[in-house]
Amino acid sequence: MGVGARDEARLEAAVEKLRAAGLDAFGVPLDVTADQSVTAAAELIDQQAGRLDVLVNNAGVSGPTGPDWGQDPTTLDLDVVRTVVDTNVFGVIRVTNAMLPLLRRSASPRIVNVSSSVGSLSLQADPNVEIGPVMAAYAPTKSYLNAVTVQYARQFAGTNLLINAACPGLVATDFTGFFGPRTPEQGAAVAIRLATLPDDGPTGSFFNDDGVVPW
Repeated sequence: MGVGARDEARLEAAVEKLRAAGLDAFGVPLDVTADQSVTAAAELIDQQAGRLDVLVNNAGVSGPTGPDWGQDPTTLDLDVVRTVVDTNVFGVIRVTNAMLPLLRRSASPRIVNVSSSVGSLSLQADPNVEIGPVMAAYAPTKSYLNAVTVQYARQFAGTNLLINAACPGLVATDFTGFFGPRTPEQGAAVAIRLATLPDDGPTGSFFNDDGVVPW
């Protein structure tokens, strides 16, 4: 199991925790915004494992927010938008394409893109749904990621490479300032389910714990 992260100290801590639990884990230094880092990560996985069975694209940033996590579209700094898109969308494309040769060596390759319900245009546009604050930089990147997920699924239609988007819910991690009702284990459940789908499972869809999330 390869664990990718930008921060070396946190990467080592995560790998040691997994090894202590009996898993054969190794660290993969990875900055999804840098071509050289992504290429080096693919080479390391090739050397360590020779193939990749599951790719979980989990890297994400929100960009600066107000005290209520809000991002006003009328005052949004375009450089902030570029930074968020670079990680949340371009990073996924960059990593996915670099890992595809390794995924093709797997008997049942799976890709899980970690998205969010705030990327659902249907939910965002429904005045009867409480979807949280306006997040004009972050939320559209998740809509973009969902659209990219569908395009990959179409590209690999008829194969056993399945790619889906997953919403983990509001999870108490450092990303949310440890605010949220869900534990990391609860948040990971949907990604694990999609990572272990049978070959005739769904592809090009968007799921949370309750089932399909509307686009």
